[in-house]
Amino acid sequence: MEISQQSHTFSLEDRRADALGNLKSLPDELICTILDYLTPRDIARLACVSSVMYIFCNEEPLWMSLCLKKVNGPLQYKGFWKKTVLHLENLANEFIEHCRKPLQFDGFSSLFLYRRLYRCHTTLDGFSFDDGNVERQKDLSAEQFHREYDGNKPVLLTGLADTWPARNTWTIDQLLLKYGDTAFKISQRTPGKVSMKFKDYVSYMKVQHDEDPLYIFDDKFGEAAPGLLKDYNVPKIFQEDFFDVLERDSRPPFRWLIIGPGRSGASWHVDPALTSAWNTLLCGRKRWALYPPGRVPLGVTVHVNDEDGDVNIDTPSSLQWWLDFYPLLADEDKPIECTQLPGETIFVPSGWWHCVLNLETTVAVTQNFVNSKNFEFVCLDMAPGYCHKGVCRAGLLALDEGSLENIEKNMSFDKDNFSYSDLTRKEKRVRTLRSQYSENHKGITNGANKSYNLWKQDFSYDINFLAVFLDRERDHYTSPWSSGNCIGPREMREWLSKLWVGKPGMRELIWKGACLAVNADKWLECLGKICFFHNLPFPNDNEKLPVGTGSNPVYVMDEYVVKIFVEGGLESSIYGLGTELEFYSALCEVNSPLKNHIPNVFASGILHLENGSCKIDCWDGKEVPGVIGKCNLIPEEDKCDVFPFGVWSKKLFEYRKAGSLACGADSSAGSTSIWPYLITKRCKGKIFAQLRDVLSWEDVLNLASFLGEQLQNLHLLPSPSLSISNLSDVEKKRDLPFANGMDMEYVSNESDIPVEWQIFARTLSRKKKDASIRLNKWGDPIPKMLIEKVEEYLPDDFLKLLSVYEENGVKRVCKPLSWIHSDIMDDNIYMEPSCMSCSNGIAAQTNNGSLNGHNNGGEEKSWHPNYILDFSDLSIGDPIYDLIPVHLDVFRGDSRLLKHFLQSYKLPLMRKTSENGSVTACDKFGRLSYHAMCYCILHEENILGAIFSIWKELRTAESWEEVEQTVWGELNNYEGFS
Repeated sequence: MEISQQSHTFSLEDRRADALGNLKSLPDELICTILDYLTPRDIARLACVSSVMYIFCNEEPLWMSLCLKKVNGPLQYKGFWKKTVLHLENLANEFIEHCRKPLQFDGFSSLFLYRRLYRCHTTLDGFSFDDGNVERQKDLSAEQFHREYDGNKPVLLTGLADTWPARNTWTIDQLLLKYGDTAFKISQRTPGKVSMKFKDYVSYMKVQHDEDPLYIFDDKFGEAAPGLLKDYNVPKIFQEDFFDVLERDSRPPFRWLIIGPGRSGASWHVDPALTSAWNTLLCGRKRWALYPPGRVPLGVTVHVNDEDGDVNIDTPSSLQWWLDFYPLLADEDKPIECTQLPGETIFVPSGWWHCVLNLETTVAVTQNFVNSKNFEFVCLDMAPGYCHKGVCRAGLLALDEGSLENIEKNMSFDKDNFSYSDLTRKEKRVRTLRSQYSENHKGITNGANKSYNLWKQDFSYDINFLAVFLDRERDHYTSPWSSGNCIGPREMREWLSKLWVGKPGMRELIWKGACLAVNADKWLECLGKICFFHNLPFPNDNEKLPVGTGSNPVYVMDEYVVKIFVEGGLESSIYGLGTELEFYSALCEVNSPLKNHIPNVFASGILHLENGSCKIDCWDGKEVPGVIGKCNLIPEEDKCDVFPFGVWSKKLFEYRKAGSLACGADSSAGSTSIWPYLITKRCKGKIFAQLRDVLSWEDVLNLASFLGEQLQNLHLLPSPSLSISNLSDVEKKRDLPFANGMDMEYVSNESDIPVEWQIFARTLSRKKKDASIRLNKWGDPIPKMLIEKVEEYLPDDFLKLLSVYEENGVKRVCKPLSWIHSDIMDDNIYMEPSCMSCSNGIAAQTNNGSLNGHNNGGEEKSWHPNYILDFSDLSIGDPIYDLIPVHLDVFRGDSRLLKHFLQSYKLPLMRKTSENGSVTACDKFGRLSYHAMCYCILHEENILGAIFSIWKELRTAESWEEVEQTVWGELNNYEGFS
């Protein structure tokens, strides 16, 4: 644009107001935030609106964000981000080249855009950093480290990497020669996974001018480049790591390769699960800033979710914090600082806030670990709830006004009897930095030798103090698990069990952690009451922890197993036990062969608190126990049923819950003090999960045959009759949605369909309503493109899955209605050595390394399956449903094993009629594979995550039909269909 220069005093008119119209009242930062939500094509259109909008729409940071949101996998940088995005949009080259020279406009200035531009192009050569005030130590003994620093304060250590090959070989040039074609994970603030070949990343580093440059932060570098693991070793003072007892696939990410250019770095954070970390620098210089636990840095916002305890942090980039926030700090508020040099290792204790800025191109390796110093903190961090998580990171700033006063007032009381309800709030946000120094810190002189004690807050980062904020009402087994935890609840229980077995000398510490994380003390007390009532031996020291990875506490004592039902809350628990007891009764009535392959029931009942004391009521599943009757869990008309909490009542309960994302623990009266339980005999041998890697192919084939035979026995077992004949009447009495005419478009022409199948179809219809929401919530590795197509793939009327036909004027269904186990997974199948005689029971893990305490010496090379465990998830429905866990978890997707299973199963999965034709018909409802795939999508567990983890090639699938045929195609060849 040409400007006439009539006078040197000519002032340019600000074009912002006219160019933005009604958006002129919004600050530039908010406009940029809004643009970040648009698609590249929308941004391109918006750039044509006005000159100022053109400037906003051509900012490189915007296009960088658009690119990182779009890409999911390998990335190749094209010199600038807009060009990279246009290549991803598959535009013709002439259009891409046309956009290389942006237009220039006068009459508009933006301090926000200027600061961002400055951060993109500034260099750090002029940054004057002194040596900092983190202590430097050389030749530090393990004893001195644990005494003075571990769990206490950071320290810079020299000499630990002097003998590493990486000390000389981990330079950019040498790594480029050896690993140029190796792809590494890239760190960035978007949910997608981005990777770059190292040669492409080096090219990016040389030309980039990004505000927050990409850097390699790869926890799988050992798998991508195994040679790198040989170039370094864990220093001796850091070798104690409690996560070592887990298999490599089970343990959370713990080691990272870190490579980044100047201006890149890690923004303020506390390491996951309050683990400690060491970081060794091999090349370049890093600037570190650290604050003690609970001291939230200026500019950082902490969000604590009150549902699952997840803690999210809003923080400026590392460079932005150093440029914009650090200069605002008074001397007494500044962090602990140091400049890390090549060959130095920094130790970051548990719970410490830290921020890292690369002053130049750097190469480093870091590992997180759990040891005896931080083990209890890690267990506390992963426990359900939210108040304690916020306090661990944000300190007393996470509390409501007045909460601290209430805490102090109640500190003299027993913490187990303390009520924490007054400490809760919907969400806690910490935005400001407040000085909370104790009186004895006043007057301390600042300087290079200032101690970390200067920043110590009035609250103590002591495990006993922090445990006071733990919400004991949020039970580990029923409360939502924080998505931010480094491992899941099942993995947590497995970890504690393995520690209990593998580290008997540290059981006092492990018990303390287990009480924080899994309420071990609470459940042991319940177990003691049950044992006393039934005259069973009290568990010894080896048996104090719940075993297995299931969702209910399970204990093994001597020859018995006790399972306490807690999953899902009281209502789910009582239906779980009631259905299981009804099933055992049915087995005995028909003398099914399956009876010989399930654990024998010794006793069952309900433990409850009444007037402060524990009481136990024996219960065989029949009639309504008095303590349960007071909770109003079951309608009057069903109380006359022989098994009022049997399988059909459970199905109606599941129907009511179907389609609800918030179906966690129920809030029934007394649900926190009533626990059903079941006692069975235990077995000798091992579960399949422990034997998978040592079994011969013949043993695995025998297992497939065994499962086929036993599922045949299960599916032939007569299902109990349903006491209702009209579902609409029940819906009206219970005020269910379909009674009000909701969602009837999903279920048509059902008046003549058996009511049992009406429940089946309507439950699936309700689950379909939020299918895409649930899949989006689960996220990776489920492809986003398939999530967008899920509504189209699922049937509009689930009665079509039944292939209803008419015979002698009566509507009939082509599917058999069967008992289904629902949970035959590798930890619910029991196996014995061929030379061992077996007695009934359930496996458990004890101190000798075998799963249940019966050590078989490891000499037997042949194993045969003999028991199927855990019938608490029993249901009634389509037998295809049972194939899902068998094929995906037990067989790990091996179609050969599925075929072998079906040869033993032999029962028809759908009756063949003239109406439905062959199973290979073009109509999708005639494909058994389509039925199985629909059930996978609508499953309450993340079955799709397992599918896309087993078949990684399906992550690029373009249709659900492609996934269906790959996973379930073998079903369409099943001869038993006829």
